[in-house]
Amino acid sequence: FSKEQQSLITLQSSCVTAETLSLQDSWEIIEGLKGNPGNIQEPEKQEGFLLKRRKWPMKGWQKRYFLLEKGILKYSKRGADKGKLHGCIDVGLSVMSIKKKTKAIDLDTNDNIYHLKVTLSLFDDWVSKLRHHRVFRQNEIAMYPHERLLFHPSSHLSPNPNDSMRQLQTSACLKKKCHHKMGMNSSTVLAFTVSILILPQLLPFICHPSLLDLEECESYLLELNLLLKSMEVLHRTYSAPAISLMVTRNICPLTYNPNLGPVHIVLGPFNLLPTLHYTKIYLKYIFNCIFSYGSRPLVHQVSNESRASIPESMSEFFDAQEYQLTSSSSENEASDDDSYISDVSDSVSMDNGYSNERGTPLPPLSPPAGSGGSGVQVARRRTTLPSPQPSSSSVSLWNILKNNIGKDLSKVAMPVQLNEPLNTLQRLCEEVEYSELLDTANHTQDPYQRMVYVATFAVSAYASSYHRAGSKPFNPILGETYECDRPDKGFRFIAEQVSHHPPVSACHCDSNNFTFWQDVQWKNKFWGKSMEIVRIGTTHVTLPAFGDHYEWNKVTSCIHNILSGQRWIEHYGEMSIKNTSSDACQCKVTFVKARSWSSTVNEIEGMVTDTGGRVIHTFFGKWHEGVYQGVPPSAICIWRANPMPVDQDQYYGFTQFAVELNELDAALKPLLPPTDTRYRLDQRCLEEGNIEGAEEQKRRIEELQRGRRKVLEENNVTHKPRFFKKSKDDTWLSSNVYWEQRKNPRFSREDFPVLW
Repeated sequence: FSKEQQSLITLQSSCVTAETLSLQDSWEIIEGLKGNPGNIQEPEKQEGFLLKRRKWPMKGWQKRYFLLEKGILKYSKRGADKGKLHGCIDVGLSVMSIKKKTKAIDLDTNDNIYHLKVTLSLFDDWVSKLRHHRVFRQNEIAMYPHERLLFHPSSHLSPNPNDSMRQLQTSACLKKKCHHKMGMNSSTVLAFTVSILILPQLLPFICHPSLLDLEECESYLLELNLLLKSMEVLHRTYSAPAISLMVTRNICPLTYNPNLGPVHIVLGPFNLLPTLHYTKIYLKYIFNCIFSYGSRPLVHQVSNESRASIPESMSEFFDAQEYQLTSSSSENEASDDDSYISDVSDSVSMDNGYSNERGTPLPPLSPPAGSGGSGVQVARRRTTLPSPQPSSSSVSLWNILKNNIGKDLSKVAMPVQLNEPLNTLQRLCEEVEYSELLDTANHTQDPYQRMVYVATFAVSAYASSYHRAGSKPFNPILGETYECDRPDKGFRFIAEQVSHHPPVSACHCDSNNFTFWQDVQWKNKFWGKSMEIVRIGTTHVTLPAFGDHYEWNKVTSCIHNILSGQRWIEHYGEMSIKNTSSDACQCKVTFVKARSWSSTVNEIEGMVTDTGGRVIHTFFGKWHEGVYQGVPPSAICIWRANPMPVDQDQYYGFTQFAVELNELDAALKPLLPPTDTRYRLDQRCLEEGNIEGAEEQKRRIEELQRGRRKVLEENNVTHKPRFFKKSKDDTWLSSNVYWEQRKNPRFSREDFPVLW
């Protein structure tokens, strides 16, 4: 095992068992391998139809055929030999949890979280088989660690590559011989074996492009990508030494490809592969050869036939000029959501569209009426935090989270070392960092182009999260507030924690060019390796120049590698944007779900359509980098994320805008209410690097909140927010009193509860 896998198995083995859980509506973590590895009898295969939840939020469940064999769970759309392989799950390397009441089985592979449901009569049988296969697989990994990422894809679910994969699995003799004579380690032998057994299967496609069959080729590529992923991990874990016995390279001309010209294969590295690097290069070369030919027919086939599923890893080989926009699918499954996109050429134009660095500048904006901005302005905003981020290595996340599988983590107390010195209310303010996009929208006559700017603004709200997967914001206290008055940007922002159970944060932002408001409720669930964050609520923007009122939903977020490795965050799902004041156009933005076998991450793609569904504008890009409108290479840059500060990795991954949010200038202090987040002592202590003080203040503040809640309950009194009110449709709206109270007679004359 690698250190990461050893840690995972140890953690899984320490989990609570079914006997210690008395409630069937609780999630149970399934135990892993215990003790030393030994001979374990290979379990019987298990197969049948199960319900699998779509990765896209609100897409429901779908029926899929599953086959469990040697610890690998494979699934397809149809049963027996009629089904095309859609994915493989290594249950030995997954955190498995079950919920008896709902007959649910969850498998967290870190790359994906698979939610399954079993019929009542088969639930116990499937759970029993999964337990057995899981232990068998973990035992196999423990005994043969070099093989830990070799899937067993040879089955009736995978059509044509079976024979080659069986050869690979039964090539122990070949590997032993190579190892003995050439001193090759297992990773190099694996690469060598793949080269001579698998790659020849694809050569006919290169030599004779007319043989290209989409479904057959996809099956080959799925097998090869699984192996490529295996070699990638092996290359990182077991460095393959160079072999001095290099065979003279022979250049072998094959046939003439009309799109590529003469195709040549270098045979030397195939005959004796010195490093895994060569194999990865040639695998990718194979993909390139196939899809340089296949891109045009595949584009035509997807748009005019049944939109068959195309693996996203293929997308990097499409010519940029072939870029087409469709919505995306989960796990390469044929559905109405399948998509593929190309890498964007560096030559895309950035001179014709708006970005925060280039483009036509807007006229200066005066601060909103009553903002008080003319009298209070930080002359020079800080460029760094007072203290770098402390280490959280002493915190055992597993001990905290192991009993909370499938639960809402908003109610779980976390050590202050896991926090960042910002509050959730301030996080909401980060969503208006690129408010210039709304300023531009309010000066754009074309309603379709206005929608593009509004949609890009909605995408930009996620940009600040890219470097922030390693920590969490402080949870707001009931009644806590935050203001951000930015005359330099032309807006003023307020937020308040309006509810504690469930936790709801409301915010409102004023400008001469727009009004922005939303109330958000977070649901956080831990699944063993990953944490899903679902944001419930609707975001609203109005543009006064045209009377437009836009609404959109948030997409799902997921933090991976919670327990070990480098944490990273992704956002996925579909965002629908509509103008409730006009039905002239609609917009859909797809945050593409990352695939474990694809190098493309963080991608978004969107389209603006008219009332008849005709596509007027398309745009694409990455939510943490930028958005481009049009078709490459002539696409224009609509927005580009601001550069990150120097040493951002030492300061919580904060953007420059985030660094400024908790700054408390001396001129600002008398203007703020005592409930403002910047007065929180625990957050201030953490910002200054005082961990012990932050932990002590955090406990004191939480105890004060419990005391206030108890008083309200004993007197049968409901908390009433000060600056927001509930509308008829249960959304929270600004009561429009904050800035007036701030201006005159100021908050010093108001009676506020003691929050800290």
